[in-house]
Amino acid sequence: MRSETFCAICCLMAAFAASAFAQQNDSCATLINVKAPGLEITKAAHAEAGTTEPIPWNQSRSAPLPAYCRVEGVLHRRTGVDAEEFGINFVLAMPDKWNGDFLMQGGGGSNGIVLAPLGLNAAGDTPGLMRGFAVASTDTGHKSHRPGFDFGFMRDQQAYLDFAYLANAEVATLTKQLITQHYGKPAAFSYFSGCSTGGREGMILSQRYPTLFNGIISGDPAMRTGLSNLAIGRWVPIAFNQIASKDPNGKPIIEQAITDNERKLIKYALIKKCDAKDGLADGLISDPLACDFDPETLACKGEKNDSCLAPEKAAAIKKALGGPKTLSGTQVYAGFLYDTGITNGLPFRGLLSPGPGIFGPATTDMTMDVDKEALAAIQPLVDSMSTNLTTFSAHGGKLIFYHGDSDPWFSPLDTFGYYKDMAAANGGLDAVSNWSQFYFVPGMSHCGGGQALDQFDLLGAMVDWVEKGKAPMSVIATGKAFPGRSRPLCAYPRHAQYKGDGNPEDANSFECR
Repeated sequence: MRSETFCAICCLMAAFAASAFAQQNDSCATLINVKAPGLEITKAAHAEAGTTEPIPWNQSRSAPLPAYCRVEGVLHRRTGVDAEEFGINFVLAMPDKWNGDFLMQGGGGSNGIVLAPLGLNAAGDTPGLMRGFAVASTDTGHKSHRPGFDFGFMRDQQAYLDFAYLANAEVATLTKQLITQHYGKPAAFSYFSGCSTGGREGMILSQRYPTLFNGIISGDPAMRTGLSNLAIGRWVPIAFNQIASKDPNGKPIIEQAITDNERKLIKYALIKKCDAKDGLADGLISDPLACDFDPETLACKGEKNDSCLAPEKAAAIKKALGGPKTLSGTQVYAGFLYDTGITNGLPFRGLLSPGPGIFGPATTDMTMDVDKEALAAIQPLVDSMSTNLTTFSAHGGKLIFYHGDSDPWFSPLDTFGYYKDMAAANGGLDAVSNWSQFYFVPGMSHCGGGQALDQFDLLGAMVDWVEKGKAPMSVIATGKAFPGRSRPLCAYPRHAQYKGDGNPEDANSFECR
């Protein structure tokens, strides 16, 4: 049985922890000899300071790593459906200059690869490993056969269960024991940080394993992938198909649904309506919930011209961003924010730049049965919707959410909706704010990018909250899109508001209001 095997690993590793090694290099090498049912250590070697790891999605942030012990292994190697080999592969990096804490990083997409154990997510300019965290990473139990989104592993039940919720908890428990053996003492505090799939994983851990981590950071979580796919893969393109030009076969050409000039018109009107609500017109909508932009105000009253939208286009945009509803008007997935990034082109395509679907070729359908498709899109094992976090909060756990306001994959309003529901189920916002916070990130696309200040150190803020009792009311955000600019990201219900004087590029000229 998996549970019996894992308990045996925990007991065995706890026994090993009784003796510490004089030299960490020697301690690292001996980890190759750890034996336990279901566990294979495939590598245990010391890496000297100055080695580098490729940093996914942002090579310019690559930097020499500190000296550390690298342990690689696999749990529960087996042959599954279609004779495919499965197993939970993991890697653990333990720096020589350890800060005493453990950080587990979340995955992305469909997982299936073991990302470098650096601890990048929401860490600003200094990844977790470089701060002294022992950092773990896992593929959650399967190998991806193509980049990004390969969900073929789901045909194997155990692989699906590992991806859904089991693997991260098992790897976290094991790597904590390896840390104890290597350093001769356990980690003082344990953290998890992830975005997208990693954000969902953080939510799952708070809901299903409430005492495993002291602090969890969940960014742009893929918390209801079936329903978000329904929104962006079906509802949004179908709304635009209904106004798009048709090819010779009568199929809609979705790329022609909204023109470049129309996107410019929409963005200009949106910024004019909502940008200065935070006290300063600066290209960022810092108070997204106060933005009352309505695309139908741009509808032409007479003949179509460059200063207005055809009424059917304005209506289609409003329908698309409003999110999927049943025939009776029931909202099955949240709508999207009107934010500056909705008109972006590549590489951070916004919702008003339709083209091939994010998860595959764009549909050419003109209608859909929302009632039927929404029911089929619910995924109970993967969806992270439980709001009962009484055990997590009672043991002192802290939970931070953040979400890019221009995320075209997963609606920030869906994550925010969960946060409000979770607060209501746990004593109300005032009570929950003692252990959980939510941050909107203006302009940011999915987990980063866009016309945004997308670099911020929530990891450091989380450590201060957990270990010093200092709740973060805001964190400073910067980004390449606005060189020299800084702004505070404020915990809901506050937003960054310009004080009325001072350098408009400096975060000190703003307050959380």
